[in-house]
Amino acid sequence: MRRLRRIALVLSLPVSLGLAGCGLTRPPATVQAPFPAQWHAPLPHGGSLTALADWWRQLDDPLLVELIAAAETASPNLASAAARVAEARSTRVQAGAALLPSLDGTVSASRGVSGSSFGSGGAPSSGSSTSAGTAIAPVTTLQAGLQSRWEIDLFGRLRADRDAAQQRLDSATAKWHDARVAVAAETANAYFAERACQLQLNVSESDAKSRGETARLNDLSARAGFTAPADAALARASASDASGRLTQQRALCAVQRKALVALSGLDEPTLAQKLAASPTQRALPVVGAIASVPAQALSQRPDVYAAELGVASASAEVGSAEAERYPKLTLSGSIGRMQIRTSGFRESLDTWTVGPLSLTVPLLDGGARAANAEAAKARYTEAVSLYRANVRQAVREVEEALVNLDATTARSTDADTAVKNYQASFDATQARYSSGLASLFELEDSRRTLFAAQTARVSLQRESTEAWVSLYRSMGGGWSRPAEASSPMTTTPAAKVATSP
Repeated sequence: MRRLRRIALVLSLPVSLGLAGCGLTRPPATVQAPFPAQWHAPLPHGGSLTALADWWRQLDDPLLVELIAAAETASPNLASAAARVAEARSTRVQAGAALLPSLDGTVSASRGVSGSSFGSGGAPSSGSSTSAGTAIAPVTTLQAGLQSRWEIDLFGRLRADRDAAQQRLDSATAKWHDARVAVAAETANAYFAERACQLQLNVSESDAKSRGETARLNDLSARAGFTAPADAALARASASDASGRLTQQRALCAVQRKALVALSGLDEPTLAQKLAASPTQRALPVVGAIASVPAQALSQRPDVYAAELGVASASAEVGSAEAERYPKLTLSGSIGRMQIRTSGFRESLDTWTVGPLSLTVPLLDGGARAANAEAAKARYTEAVSLYRANVRQAVREVEEALVNLDATTARSTDADTAVKNYQASFDATQARYSSGLASLFELEDSRRTLFAAQTARVSLQRESTEAWVSLYRSMGGGWSRPAEASSPMTTTPAAKVATSP
């Protein structure tokens, strides 16, 4: 029997070595991305790209940093992304373990009886006898052993599965970082919207107070006969209009605060106290320099990196599906000890086996394996398309943010100048009105113009913060790809599946 095993092993070795020399070719794990040669939007100057990692602290607003941290803790999206990372890590461990031999331990015990027959002149052996000529003895059998099985990865299927699992793990990790960036950006936008709402509320309160005072004075003047009733009615209408806008603005601010409460997970009284203790308005810091080469800048985006890894994962899955169409070679073995006890007799036996060495060759499956390989290739094509679309979208988002930020920065000086001069005009018109040199219509027209300019400045400040946050998000929020991973600029040759362990 041992001789037959040796013959089978010797005959199978040349076949195994010949098959192992055949490698499968996967599609390219990295592909060319549509990076433009340069940005077609104005780039900010000063600072450095590394400053993105400390983006929020540049604002010198501890409350914003605290709210972002609270939102990350409360975010279900971030928790889901973390769970997917843990799941991908477990899958990676399973895929790596498939390359190694498996080893199982077995222990068993059994107890039964055995009978023996003897002639009429013989005497029964020790033990009970149920009938003449038959002896019954209890037998205890104990067994313990180790069993091993190893699939030899001839065509790289298991290695392809391991590579795909590793790429999915790296992609899940990148998506977790992208979720953090998204939560931070959403919280910052809600925070800045809260601040802008409070600024607009201050403008509305000031306007309502001014109009109310004008209406009060006109009523007194009308009662004394110095002002026409029509003017007093106009002043009252203007005051009511301002009061209605103030009520509406208060409602908008209350709704906006609910959104911030939901994002941060803080209760509303605590959040209100924190907001009241923090300054309402802070100047936005200068944005750090953006790399002039889009490929360098976009390499800092975790979603682009995740899409890139999706291509590599799909490539490995194609290799695995192709390898499924080829033979599989497995080697088994075991070692164990068996002990038999009966009627004072005890005997131990040691056993071991190497083999069988089995080769499984797929012959007929109705085209299932070929169809699975074609499906994997289709998924690879889809991953390439999604990656390139992701890069195009990333370029668009960065350029839009740069354009909006540059435009709002350029408009801010004009908005400040407009408010300053409209305020001076209103103050002069009010002085003339108090002296009887200007009509109420002139005063109200000047007041409306000033209110519109103040509202426009608050809206512009809100636009500026939105563009600032949008640029933060479109540039990856300070995330950096792993040092060993470089951004693909050209299509690399197809990677041949390695056949070494």
